[in-house]
Amino acid sequence: MAVVLFPVRNEVSALQPAALGALARLGVTSVSLVGDDDTAGLVFEGWAFDPARADEAASAVTGTPDGARTLRPLAHMAVSSGAVNDLRRKS
Repeated sequence: MAVVLFPVRNEVSALQPAALGALARLGVTSVSLVGDDDTAGLVFEGWAFDPARADEAASAVTGTPDGARTLRPLAHMAVSSGAVNDLRRKS
């Protein structure tokens, strides 16, 4: 997984078929668009996706966004209710 943040621009962009092919070749299987009034972000996920190639994935979708920042995972964990119950019992 990787997240690419970039400033919101007034242009409207659409995901083009060529971009979908490029994302698939990079191993991306899921893309989410997130944002607020000032910042937009693309969240790229995929089992075969190398987060080091997040800039390439972002360029496939948006061109070359000025001021883009790439966030890469620092930690990943699963959470279950069983783990919470175990912690409560130990407290």
